[in-house]
Amino acid sequence: MIPGAHDEARWFRSAPRRTLHASVLDRIVQAAFPRRRVLEIEPLVDGLRNANFKLQIDSKPDWIVLRLYEHDASLSQKEIDVMRLAGRSVPTPEILHAEPRGLDEIPPFIVMRYVEGVSFQQLKRGRDRDAIAQAAYAAGETLGAIGHFTFPKAGWLGPGPAVTAPLLDGADPMPRLVDRCLASANLQQRVPAGVRDRIQALMWSRARQLAALGNETRLVHGDFNRRNLVLRCEAGRWSVAAVLDWEFAISGSPLADLGNFLRYERASQPLAEPHFSTGYLHAGGALPEDWRNLARMIGLAAMCESLTRDELPDDVVSELVELARATVEHRDPQFT
Repeated sequence: MIPGAHDEARWFRSAPRRTLHASVLDRIVQAAFPRRRVLEIEPLVDGLRNANFKLQIDSKPDWIVLRLYEHDASLSQKEIDVMRLAGRSVPTPEILHAEPRGLDEIPPFIVMRYVEGVSFQQLKRGRDRDAIAQAAYAAGETLGAIGHFTFPKAGWLGPGPAVTAPLLDGADPMPRLVDRCLASANLQQRVPAGVRDRIQALMWSRARQLAALGNETRLVHGDFNRRNLVLRCEAGRWSVAAVLDWEFAISGSPLADLGNFLRYERASQPLAEPHFSTGYLHAGGALPEDWRNLARMIGLAAMCESLTRDELPDDVVSELVELARATVEHRDPQFT
């Protein structure tokens, strides 16, 4: 999987659990808060990879969140360490207790303070352009702050956080990766030949600029989308209260996050722009020439990888193909 592929990959993962056996819940709560009991539990259904539950216990007036790492246990310690690093200057949920190795048959988990607010996705549905503009600017500032953290080299992050391996090997890694994806039988069945040819030509036409991005070593969230930003309006101004789900963080180019956030933005009917990029620049972020199209190239590579997967619903295939078409045709995506 490559940076930025995670949003599409959500559709073919098995759904995380939505219930928790009383004995398992009791063991978890006793490990975090001895001699306390749960008053109320509520599944957080936005979780697409790990199981998340909102809890209220008798020792705390505020809600807390239990996050169970069911998909990849090794990501628990990484996410804990990345959150603690980023939390120095970026709003992240406070970690109250962590068991990165799990407890016997219980998978790794963390307990965090619940952050009140709404997601950017929810705010956008309200169509309040002033509120969306404020929130987009705040999201850009937050992304700029994330990019202030740097690493000795680019690559996948592990516990520490520390770079464990290169993102992609060899010269022209992204166009070559897309070439491999285009050779996939699944992708060839889903994407018309003419579109495949245009994808290949476009990726190779930007090979030099994409290669230059490989030298960047900034902290990248890896799943910086509108579901993972918790927003609050305080004193009449919208701001980011927390950035969630850091398990896909990498060392690389922030353009992956910029492109992810703006994937469904329409140039003909802008909502987040130019507020998002202005906030990003105000917070010290840097944008290369033609950054928007380069960000779309990274997203295109992610879409190609997703289209190689075996299990993908027809409506998701249609959406991904339309996003890919819009990219190679240099237009806005069109969805009903």
